[in-house]
Amino acid sequence: MKNYILIISLLLSLTSCDSKQKKQNYISENQDQSSLKESITRGSVIYDDFCVSCHLPNGKGVTKVFPPLANSDFLKDNQAKSIKAIKYGLTGEIVVNGITYNGNMTALGLSDKEVADVTNFINNSWENKIDNFVTPEKVSKL
Repeated sequence: MKNYILIISLLLSLTSCDSKQKKQNYISENQDQSSLKESITRGSVIYDDFCVSCHLPNGKGVTKVFPPLANSDFLKDNQAKSIKAIKYGLTGEIVVNGITYNGNMTALGLSDKEVADVTNFINNSWENKIDNFVTPEKVSKL
């Protein structure tokens, strides 16, 4: 009987721990989603202030002049380089969706937080579904 009680107590304890872990994971995921939504909202303002004149409101850019951000293979395949381009500027040839661009994007003077926010906006706008929650800490490590 003592062994039976001990086994039941142990099982209840393990079930309780698992439930707490699931609750913590759920809270963490919801906080990340909330943080991402807030970042995207801030990023849309930054995009309107700094990016829209070249990449346009629809993110499609101007063919052979300003590369598209909407449904961009370069953006999807080169997240670190894209973040660096926003932070530090970009000079030289790149190929986006099969079209070569050889322009100059100057550094915009954005903070790490602003770079993260506008990247999150771009990653989650138009046809982009890039699962990469960019934080100021990630930007500063680049």
